[in-house]
Amino acid sequence: MRYLLMIGGEDSAGAEQLKDCGGWSERMERRGVLRGGVGLRPKEEAVTVRVRGDEVLRSDGPFAETKEQIGGFSVIECADLDEAVEIAADHPVAKLGLIEIRPIVESSD
Repeated sequence: MRYLLMIGGEDSAGAEQLKDCGGWSERMERRGVLRGGVGLRPKEEAVTVRVRGDEVLRSDGPFAETKEQIGGFSVIECADLDEAVEIAADHPVAKLGLIEIRPIVESSD
């Protein structure tokens, strides 16, 4: 099953939290579970879009008003949620920030 790991933490930490992710990515590639992922640019460059009726509503920044922000994501493929939790717990950001795990909807779901 594939899972999305949303990697985040305190807004003020930003790129500092993601700097040590390279070693984790290399280990997960060798293990054969990493399917992709990227870091995200700062939330100040984000745009949120909603359509209400015929009107396109655009606002600067992410929708969520929170100190914690998603700074990147990885897609992993593993046997089950327990393995996904083990993989997420090994991520360097898990020690300082957060890793949210979401199962990915497969075409057969």
